[in-house]
Amino acid sequence: MAVKIVDACVSCWGCLDVCPSQAIYEGDQQMMVRADKCTECVGDYADPQCASVCPVEMAILDSFGIAFNPPGSLTGIYPEKLAMVMEQD
Repeated sequence: MAVKIVDACVSCWGCLDVCPSQAIYEGDQQMMVRADKCTECVGDYADPQCASVCPVEMAILDSFGIAFNPPGSLTGIYPEKLAMVMEQD
């Protein structure tokens, strides 16, 4: 069980200081997670702390590959609504 930070990460460093397991580190292109240290904050917090402070949608995935912050969850611009607007132009 470990979160995964993917290439949508902008390396804002927000997740680094809030990780209670100190599982996050700076990689070459983005922040990375030491899978052997990450617990997804189970037992300590209701939600993974890294995902709770991440300002980017689709940047942090759970162990099943599902984004904690899916498209539209932070911006309020859901993909379906964006597609409708794009079709009108």
